[in-house]
Amino acid sequence: MKSAIVWNSKMSKRFYASLFIILLVAISTQSVLAQASGPIYIVQSGDTLSFIAARFNVSLTDLLEANPTIDPNILNQGQEVIIPGLEGVTGVLETEVISFGDSLRSLSRRTQVSIEKLIKLNRLISPTELYVGISLIVPIQEGQVQFASRTSAGEGESLLELSVKQGINPWTHASINNLEGTWEAYPGDILYSPTGNDTNASGLPSAFINASIEPLPMIQGSTEVVRVLVKDGYTASGILVNHSLRFFPVNGEQVALQGIHALLEPGVYPLRLEASLADGTRQSFEQMVLVTSGNYRSETIFVDPITIDPTETEPENQKIEAITGLVNGTKYWNGTFTSPAVYPDEFTSFYGTRRTYNGLNSDITVYGFHTGLDFAGGEGLQIFAPAPGQVVFAGPLTVRGKATIIDHGWGVYSGFWHQSEIYVNIGDFVEQGQVIGLVGGTGRVTGPHLHWEVWVNGVQVNPFDWLDQAYP
Repeated sequence: MKSAIVWNSKMSKRFYASLFIILLVAISTQSVLAQASGPIYIVQSGDTLSFIAARFNVSLTDLLEANPTIDPNILNQGQEVIIPGLEGVTGVLETEVISFGDSLRSLSRRTQVSIEKLIKLNRLISPTELYVGISLIVPIQEGQVQFASRTSAGEGESLLELSVKQGINPWTHASINNLEGTWEAYPGDILYSPTGNDTNASGLPSAFINASIEPLPMIQGSTEVVRVLVKDGYTASGILVNHSLRFFPVNGEQVALQGIHALLEPGVYPLRLEASLADGTRQSFEQMVLVTSGNYRSETIFVDPITIDPTETEPENQKIEAITGLVNGTKYWNGTFTSPAVYPDEFTSFYGTRRTYNGLNSDITVYGFHTGLDFAGGEGLQIFAPAPGQVVFAGPLTVRGKATIIDHGWGVYSGFWHQSEIYVNIGDFVEQGQVIGLVGGTGRVTGPHLHWEVWVNGVQVNPFDWLDQAYP
């Protein structure tokens, strides 16, 4: 009996020890779960944990503690990250890119998230910070209703009359749009409706039916497409950054293409649109748009001093700018461009690369950027026209060597430098894929290669974009 009592005592001690360990594990687990509470952020392309922590004003340590299963060195687009410390914020934190014509008021009405919460969550100091192209965080709850149907009261039209046309109770209409009553609506104000009767309201002056710019955000070297739909009788014009937009008709819209310079400092710049009547009547709208860095690399190359001497380079640059600054109203291309090179996937230098040019055996140093795309390949390889167009230059230059420029219409040009042979003449019309010359090593080069660049309304842009997508 005595030995049995001793045995039971040992069992009791082991039982209580095991129970203590279980309780510790439970408390620890509850602590981790408590730390892991908070809204969920969906990882975007290019995000890092440090960036996410800074964006939400939380420490990296707290972020890691709230997400113990996440590898800080590996984040995948679409991955879920819990954001701790955001008092009063729940749900999924979605990323919203601000479009032309958007405002905090319209964003709040569409998403049904209060302006105060949007300002707090995105740490906005002023509504004027709502630049086109910036990314805002919008908390979305499960089952939360968002509205996509836009409408706007016309001149002299009351919210009651607009609601009747939309088939919605006017007080419901006012509540959805955070209006104290039907009397608060004013002409041109964007309102949202659950009925689905989208009248394409834009928040722009009455002459504009709609307007947009893409892609957003704008990046150094990008090609931007500005679309405007105006009322009958109006013509569209505008300015993006410091370039006058040239509009052309496409399927009832007016469309302009504009390049963003690779050396334009990241920041905010004006986009101004104007609609004009023949009698001089005008309506305009302006909003700041965000330009972001292209994150281009840097390199140093050594070249013949004469090819970086300003007395040679400046007149040549002015000549090329004068040629590519002209706008032909006829559009020759259709769809994507094709590669001008025999080896379309082999490159020696990319667009936008920041360059330091040093003159061999001299004290000359020049800074700039690579204005096009360099394809690998030896002298004598064929060069193909990437799209239809008319030859507007063909001849020798100091920097660009034997060169050809093709006008594709609408202010879009292709340039081909450093050729050994030119097979076309000024005035020739070339078809896509036609052989226009041979690769060489003339002009400012370190070896034979094909340099291809694309100009859009007076600015060199990233040629890759024109190989990847079809512009209107």
